[in-house]
Formats: sequence, C-alpha cells, structure tokens
Amino acid sequence: MKTVYTDDHRLQNGQSELIDGKLVPCFEMPRRADIVLARVTESALGPVVAPERHGPEPVARVHTAPFLRFLESAWDAWVAEHGAYDALPLVWPTRGFHPREPETIDGKLSYFSLDAGTPITPGTWTAARSAADVALTGQRLVAAGARAAFALCRPPGHHANTDTYGGYCFLNNAAIAAQAFLDGGGRKVAILDVDYHHGNGTQAIFYDRADVLFVSLHGHPAQEFPYFSGYEEETGTGVGEGFNLNFPMRWGTGFELWSQALEQSCRRIAEYAPDALVVSLGLDTFEYDPISRFKLKSEDYLTVGRRLAGLGLPTLFVMEGGYAVEALGENTVNVLTGFEEQA
Repeated sequence: MKTVYTDDHRLQNGQSELIDGKLVPCFEMPRRADIVLARVTESALGPVVAPERHGPEPVARVHTAPFLRFLESAWDAWVAEHGAYDALPLVWPTRGFHPREPETIDGKLSYFSLDAGTPITPGTWTAARSAADVALTGQRLVAAGARAAFALCRPPGHHANTDTYGGYCFLNNAAIAAQAFLDGGGRKVAILDVDYHHGNGTQAIFYDRADVLFVSLHGHPAQEFPYFSGYEEETGTGVGEGFNLNFPMRWGTGFELWSQALEQSCRRIAEYAPDALVVSLGLDTFEYDPISRFKLKSEDYLTVGRRLAGLGLPTLFVMEGGYAVEALGENTVNVLTGFEEQA
C-alpha cells in the first residue's frame, strides 16, 4: 500500500486552542503526522510518495468560492489588523443573528468558523491545500487500480463543511476525494468515518445526495463535540434520504459495542455496493486519547483493518484525528496492516 505524504503539513503549527475553558497548546500538532510517517516507514507498509498538484478545481467542487477566498486571504488580513500571532474567532452567528458575511477579518473568522480551537497561522492555507492534494493523489492511485492507498493528510478535514472550518479542519479531504471518484466516472462512493468525533462537515456536504453513502461511528452528540450533529435520526433529505447513517455511542464505549456498530456499517456499505470506499481514519477512539472517551485498544485496530478489507472494495484511507500522539503511529499502521493481511 502506498502512503501519500508531504512535509507541507508542518506549516499548520498553531500555538494554542480554546478547550475546556482554557487556552492550551494545540492537540493537533505536526508531530502527529511525523509519528505516523515514522511508523509507516518502520513497518515496511509500502512506498511513501509525494502528492501531485491538482489545481483549484477539485477543491472548488466541494467548497464555496467565498469560503476559499477567505481561507487564502485570512492570515494576511489578520496580520494587517492585529499582528503576526494565531488568528482565532470571537463571536458566532447563533440563533437570532443575521447570517451575512462581515467585512472585517474578525467578523469573517467568526462567520466561517465553528469553534475557537482551530487557529489560522501563516502556513494554514498552504498546508490545507497540500492535504487536499495528498487525498486527491491517493484517490488517483485507487482509481488507477490500486487495491488501497493511505493519504496521510494533515490538517484533517471531516469537520469542514462547504463554507465552514473548525475542529482542526479547513478543507474536507475525504469529501474532496469522494467527489473526485464521482467526477472520474464512478457511480457511487461510500464514506465510512471512524473518527471519535462526528464528521459533521462530510455529512452536511452529501446530506441531500444518493451518490454518496455517509456512515459514521462516533461519540454521542449529547455528550461530545461537535454536539449539534450526528444523531441517529439524521438519515438524509430529499433524494439523499436513507443514505446517511449515524452510530452515536456514549462515553466509555469499548470495542465490543463499537465493533457491533462497525459490523452494521459494513453490511450497509456492502448493500450499497459502491465503486470505492473512502475511510475517514480517525484514531482518537483509542483508550488513552487525551480529548476522547472511547476505550479501543491498539490490537483492536488490526481487527478493524481486517473487517474493512472484507468488503472487497477499492479503498482510500484518509487521515483524520488521533491525539494520543506516541501511540498514533502504531494504531494507524495496525489498521492498514490488518487491511493488507486480508486483501
């Protein structure tokens, strides 16, 4: 299995985020990808390749033009107004507010974001665009006949909507890759999101469509970020009704219950019979993850990989979350080697 990787990820290097009422060092850090890359190399999983450049068109198929203009220009506008330190939003257009894009950078940050945990830095735009290229290069490998590929994306993407960033995500790498499969001639694509946090952005992007099946296993939104997305009754709308499937689970969930949800997910994906599978590969379900509350163990991820291989689908793995940094490489590669064992 080829891994697609670029050092550009290090350009997203925020200094602090607001979490639990405190401004703390960012949990989403460059060392995450470095640790995974080191483990991929040590395990002899396969070649590591650099991404190709794909231009703006595939990203614009998923994200709106005003949002992309904002991301590209946000840092320079922030520095001009405040100085060269991380940009974080201040206020959000909640219920009763008028949802119109403001003129000033502080207003724009609030308009386009969903939280104060995702700082914009000097290298955010380059890192985010490069992560999209990583995902698109992995997609091209699979579309060209590879059984599977691993897109080692950073920053992650599944919380990013068409016109919203947050949850450490700026561009939705998995959604961009899924759309590329369709634009390349695919009829149907499935996205399986196994990150601890619900992929609200991916769900929203495809919620009214039948050509993408979105399935997510995640912490229950009554307890967990992003709180306002990921309930069982969210099943799609219009022609997309029935093509969105959520498995929210409570704090303390271990592998026995989680794997039951995975089995149901795989059965639905098999029934859907997609041309390709995109896996939003978050490893923050790990028992020692510092910001999550599931109880999966390192060896469980081998089983996950084997079950996904059992679907027999061309598969693109797209890196999402996972913040127990020292164990992240092992857990990630366990999924991938488990998959390779059964392929």
